[in-house]
Amino acid sequence: MTESRHFSMLRGFRLADFLTLANAACGVAAVFCAMAFARDPVLAYFYAAAALAPAAFIFDVLDGRVARARHTQGPFGRELDSLADVISFGVAPAALGFAAGLTGGWDWIALIYFVCCGVSRLARYNVTAEALAKDDSGKVAYFEGTPIPTSVAIVAVLALAAWQGRIGDALFGGAWQLGPWVLHPFALLYVLSGTLMISKTLRIPKL
Repeated sequence: MTESRHFSMLRGFRLADFLTLANAACGVAAVFCAMAFARDPVLAYFYAAAALAPAAFIFDVLDGRVARARHTQGPFGRELDSLADVISFGVAPAALGFAAGLTGGWDWIALIYFVCCGVSRLARYNVTAEALAKDDSGKVAYFEGTPIPTSVAIVAVLALAAWQGRIGDALFGGAWQLGPWVLHPFALLYVLSGTLMISKTLRIPKL
């Protein structure tokens, strides 16, 4: 019987896996920056959180390319990639939206819906990836629903809003009092993004 050693799991990691972990690290750092901005509204925190989204996206692209180039794709890498994506492109954008001023009751529901859609989208992909149509190289030919990294677009809009001084009470779209809670129309971008992620009829070619 092979003797287990400390950190034996890490010794089995490949380069693509470390790139995936870098993606996750960017997402966690973005959440911390968003929380720091909510506590102390220094724009540098907000911009740092926004900048970490494209950084996470770069690592997300690189890990797939490295895995394919080295022929190291597998179930472990796919699961690790999904967990990292939930943080970087689900939780982190939602945290940044909250820090930007989406703090009403309906906003909370919109942000929670967005994250749950992202989790569902990734889970569906993981269990159906083998059954989806593949191209000549063996890659999945298309996504069902928009990929969760498309949430980087929302982060970009938030960064623009911050640059224009349109966050907090001045957030794009203002605020509506609907029953007992407040809704910022900007939160509907998260609802739209989440809904597109879980669509089964929308097919996006995988580049």
